[in-house]
This record gives sequence, structure tokens and C-alpha cells, in this order.
Amino acid sequence: MNLRIAQLRNHSIDAVNRISVERAVLITDFYTNTDLLNFSIPEQRGLALQYLMQHKKLWFQPGELIVGERGPEPKAVPTYPEICVHSINDLEMLDSRNKVSYRVDAATEATYKSQIIPYWTGKSIRDKMFASLPASWKQAYNAGIFTEFMEQRAPGHTVAGEKLFRCGLLDLQKEINDIICSLNQSEDSTATAKKEELKGISLACESLIILAERYADELDQRALNADDPDLANEFGQLAAICRKVPAHAPTTFHEALQHYWFIHIGIISELNPWDSFNPGRLDQHLLQFFRKGLEENTLTIDKAKELLQCFWIKFNNHPAPPKVGVTAQESNTYTDFCLINIGGLTTDGLDACNELSFLILDVIEELRLLQPSSMVQLSRKNPDALLHRALKIIKTGYGQPSLFNTDAIIQELMRQGKTAEDARSGGASGCVEAGAFGKEAYFLTGYFNLPKILEITLHDGMDPLTGIQLVQDCMQMSSINSFDDFILAFRKVLKHFIDIKIQGNDIIEKIYATEMPSLLMSAVIDDCIGNGRDYNAGGARYNSSYIQAVGLGTLTDCMSSIFHHAFENKKFTLTELVRMLDHDFEGFEEMQHTLLFDTPKYGNDDPGADRFATMIVDTLFDFIDGRPTPRGGQYRLEMLPTTSHVYFGKKTGATPDGRNAFDVLSEGISPVQGADMKGPTAVMKSAASFDHIKTGGTLLNQKLSPAFFRNEAMISKIGSLVRSYFSMNGHHVQFNVVDAATLKDARKHPEKHRGLIVRVAGYSDYFNDLIPELQEEIIRRTEQGAEL
Repeated sequence: MNLRIAQLRNHSIDAVNRISVERAVLITDFYTNTDLLNFSIPEQRGLALQYLMQHKKLWFQPGELIVGERGPEPKAVPTYPEICVHSINDLEMLDSRNKVSYRVDAATEATYKSQIIPYWTGKSIRDKMFASLPASWKQAYNAGIFTEFMEQRAPGHTVAGEKLFRCGLLDLQKEINDIICSLNQSEDSTATAKKEELKGISLACESLIILAERYADELDQRALNADDPDLANEFGQLAAICRKVPAHAPTTFHEALQHYWFIHIGIISELNPWDSFNPGRLDQHLLQFFRKGLEENTLTIDKAKELLQCFWIKFNNHPAPPKVGVTAQESNTYTDFCLINIGGLTTDGLDACNELSFLILDVIEELRLLQPSSMVQLSRKNPDALLHRALKIIKTGYGQPSLFNTDAIIQELMRQGKTAEDARSGGASGCVEAGAFGKEAYFLTGYFNLPKILEITLHDGMDPLTGIQLVQDCMQMSSINSFDDFILAFRKVLKHFIDIKIQGNDIIEKIYATEMPSLLMSAVIDDCIGNGRDYNAGGARYNSSYIQAVGLGTLTDCMSSIFHHAFENKKFTLTELVRMLDHDFEGFEEMQHTLLFDTPKYGNDDPGADRFATMIVDTLFDFIDGRPTPRGGQYRLEMLPTTSHVYFGKKTGATPDGRNAFDVLSEGISPVQGADMKGPTAVMKSAASFDHIKTGGTLLNQKLSPAFFRNEAMISKIGSLVRSYFSMNGHHVQFNVVDAATLKDARKHPEKHRGLIVRVAGYSDYFNDLIPELQEEIIRRTEQGAEL
């Protein structure tokens, strides 16, 4: 990288993560000093965003070629009190905790105490949510049966499509005005609501034009004051770009990047849409600008690379907004989950890999930043050169890019009702979540603790951790005489809690739909403007709500243990099993050894265990998939954990697979840590034993010895392994290429390993930033040897 990029990168890495009170103050000032009765809720939100963009501090880092920050400076993280009001205790905890801390100065704490907390307490979405949710939901939530993403995050786990790069905001405003003029209140009872929503979207679009003009003015002034003619010219060029985009559609490579970035800043400033809004198929969206610039000699490959590097650094300047309580435990990381997609297919089903795909991979390898996350979409039609280039980056131990099966994603999306063209233009966002990019509003509702369901089933509907009877009509274990009856009891408890989870999310979706419109998201996601309906209210072409199941490997091994030892071999009754679990195997060490080592385990290509994984996924699918949401969408199933497998483990006692109480659960669809003993091929065959097409995403982690990547022949073998897994419709796989000895030394001597990056779940993170339990969990993952 050149000196400019090296300096920008170092500044981004060295910047201190801190809480900025700027946004909270400006939003509170707007709501305090505005006669809200004069405006509809969409207008209020649009005007609030305008006020924010008119008054927020502008930041310009010397040397940067892409401008705009969410906060007043890099890594100054705003808060969103209209969603969730942080308490003084929250702020003090964020400032003082050892891992993923955010500095909070005295002035910020004082402002929260005097202004933010008094105004927003009782008015925030989180306060309204918990006031509306039934007692059964709260009991299950407190028991660790599920979590809820939207208690601290707004909906918006979605991705930009081609429209964002094709249209200027003035084009969208014209479309909005034309639709408003065509509304007929005598024929359309929703005309007034549509008009108010469209007015709000137009105001939000105007807010970004205002921000860009402010940057243009600042850059023009810097050009006038610059002593260096080259620097003055650079400032002038940036000013001209800011006067053009995002008001107008971009026509150059540089304009396209800046155009997207202004909209990105607007979307993550308006609300905090679960961290993951991103440009998606970047090598597709930018290709026309890239080729045009090269053909016209207005762009060189080196300049395009430099601009992409500046773009990457901008993402790295934006840590995730602070999480507290359960949300921090389920996803405790600075990573903002912006997952940029490379490769895949074109909308007409052809190989989409191109020269820009490889240039982006060069940028990823050279910068070695945590953010943005990156992935390669791999179809049968993509060349092996793309896969092998990705593997050569993965072998460095960076944890990026992750690998996704384009052909499986397309099948998943089409099964959900998307057209082939919309499915091909989609991909995955966040960790592994499939969606139709630019056309779908897909919400993540929260994680679901599968082993906890088993624990409650075994205890006749009672949660042994709290002592609360959570299920009143549960079948009694003492009366069960067959494995089929046991599965029937488990299914009833599982259905009970899925129903509670969905009942709660229906309430939450209605609150967001009526009280917290997402206007800029509605501007850029197809059909929201045409429908006159908000992104949060079902305005998008497609609408999905995902429930993320956690602990598949743990539950599969538990079912295998119960079947083989309680019913097939009759080594104990269910009542005796519960006694062992309640004692955390103390006094039952021999039986624990049997459960751990003499039971068919998932991850070893053993049908005696894998069939239970299929049964579990099929049951979840039957209970979740296709159920309607209030916004006209459907609930869908996913299998991913982020870091919730650590939190859920703390909420779950000893389990029939031999796991001790409160230990971590398995993550994603990976086997239990250390249970896979027959190599990566066996793991992938077990993982492919169930139908991934029934889900909207699965996450498979593999830890490989660095020796796997020692030469081209070995890399080719790993490529063949990935291709084989994807031929069985596996959705995703990612690799940690690091040995356990290095990880153990890093835990003991963190000062020697400040730059050590590992793959956690659907994201990479610095090993030193992980909580001790998560460090230990990664160390315990089976390190596959170098024999295939």
C-alpha cells in the first residue's frame, strides 16, 4: 500500500473506541424543541434526520479520498436513545469492562444524566416493547430460551442493490412527487398514510444532499487555503464529487464509492439497523464504472485500488454501536457485520467473477482489516482461480474471506418465493443470512437456545436454573416408555416456545412499523416507494423474519445419547438421567465418560448421530417456516450463533451429551468442540446430512492446521473439499488457520499477539478482544490435521 493508505490505515487501527453523545443530543434537541403534533411520524423522523445532518460535526482526515463519518471522528460511536436508553450503569460498564470497551468521558455521562435519560425513559422502543410483551415471553427470555435483536437494534439486516448505484436521490424525490400527485384519496383508503410516508422518505433523501453540500463547502474552503497546488486540486475534485453525489447518479468509479458512502452514513445514522447494511455485490455494482474509467483513461488500476482501500478503511472506522446486557452477551464485538459479496452469478445466470473481483481480494489481503467483512460467492460456474485466490488469503490466518455456495443460496431464495433473477442478484449479509439484495427487508429476531428446550423437557416443563414452571402441560419423563414418546414431548415444548417467540416478535414488528419508520432504507430498497409503505412496515418486495437456532451439534449429540443409552441399550432411565444432570455428573463420572466417548457423535459422518440433526432441522422448519408476520412476510429458519452459544451455555445446565453445566454450546452447525474425530471430510458430510435449502443460512466453522496450506497441491485439495461440500448444498464454510499452541500462547501473553485475528462465528475478530470463555471455545475446536 502507498503512504496515504498506510497513514489512513494506521489512524483507523489506532483510534480509540468511544461513545459520542453528539447524535443523542441532536435528536433529543429536535424532539424537545419541535411541535410534533404538526407532523406525522414519518415526517418527524425525516425532519429529525435533516436536523442531524445540518448540525453534526464534519470530519475530514488528511489524505482521505472518501469523506463522511457517522460520529464526529473515527470510532466515535453514537447512541440511539429513541431505540434503547443506556443507563448510567451501562455507560460506566462500557467504559470499564476489559473486553470491547468504549470510553465514556465525564461530559457524556453528565449529558446522559441531565438530558438524554430524563427525556427518553418510557419513550424508547425498548421501553414500549417490554411494556407490551406478555409475561410468558419475558419468562422465556429471562430463562435464556431466546434473545431479541430488536431490543437494542432497529430492523435493517439487509443489503443494497443495483438501484442504489443507478439513481440519484433527486431521481427518487421526483419519483416520490409523481406518486404523491397520483394518489386518489376517494379510491384509496391508505392514500393519506402513503403520502405521509413518502413525504418522510423525501425529507430523508434531502438530508443527505444537505450533508454532501456541507462537505463540498468545507472542501472548497480547504482548497482555497491549501498552499500545495496538488492538494488544492485534490480538495477541489472531492468538492465537485460531493456536489454531484448523492443528489445525482454517479458516473465514475470515485463518484460511485462516495455516492454509496453518503447513503451508508445516512442509513446507519438514522437508525442502527443491526450493524450490517452494506453494498453487497460490490464487484458487480462497480464494474461498469471501473471498465468505463479504464477505457476512457480517466482511471488506472492503481487508482481504483487506492480508492477501494480508502473505502475499506471507512468501514473500519465504524465500530458497532455499544451493546449491553443480554445483547452484549449474544454478540459482543466491535465488528459491524458489513459483509461484502464477491463473485457469484449475474442476473441471467452467468459467471459473475471478473477482474474487479480479484482486485478487491488484493485489497482485502493487503489491508488486513476487521471491517468490512468479506465473502466469496462460489457457484459451479465460477472458476477455480477465484476459490484458490480466496484460499491463499485464508491461509494467512486472517479468517477472511468466508466462502458461500451461490447455487444453494439461489435455491433457498427461490424456495422462499423469489424470482430467479432476484435470487441471483442476492447473496448473504451479516454472518450468513440469505436475502434478495436491494429488494428484501429481512429482520433478525434473535437467537433460540435448542439445548435449553431439551433441558426443560427433561425437567417436566420446569426451568431448573430459575425453578419456574414454564410449561404447564408438559409430558412427565417418568411416564415415557419409548423414544418416540420422548420426541413427542420434546416437540411439544419446542413448539410452545417457538409460538411464544413468534407472538412476541409480532408485537415488536407492529411497534416498529407504526412508531419507527426507516426512511432511507425505504428509499433504497425496491418497492417501498412504489407501495408508499415503509421498510419496517412491509413495503419491500420481499419480507422475511429469521429465527436463529443455536446449539445444533449439542442437541444432536444429546439426542444420540438419549436414544442409544436410555432406550436402545437401557443403561439408565430418563429419571436417572435427570438426576445425573442435576448433579452435574458429580458421582456419575463413569457414565459421563460413556456419554462423551461411547456415543455416536455428530461431525463424524456417523448416521447413528447425523439422523438426529436431520430430525431437529426438519422439526424446526415445520414449526417456523412460512408462518406469517404482521408486515406481510414470513418467518424463516437460520442456524448461526455469533457469540450467543457462550451466553446460552451459561443459561443451560449439564446436558446428556456429557457436557458440564454452564459450559459453552456448539456454535453454528459445527460439531461440539472436540467431538469431530475423523477429519474435515467427515464433518462436512455430517453437516450436509440435513437440507440446507430449508433454511436461510447455516454457519460451519472449521479449524485447519497451517500445514493444510503448505503448497499449491494442498490448496487445490482444500478447494476440492469446498466444492464437494457445496455440491451437497452446504450453504457456507469458513476456516480458522491457526494452531492451538499459538492461541494458548496468545491467551497467556496477549502483548505478543496484538495482531492475531481469528474467525469467531460469521465474523473475524482480534483474539485479544474476545472474552475468556470465547477464547477457550475457539482453542477447543478440533484442529484438523494435514491429511485429506
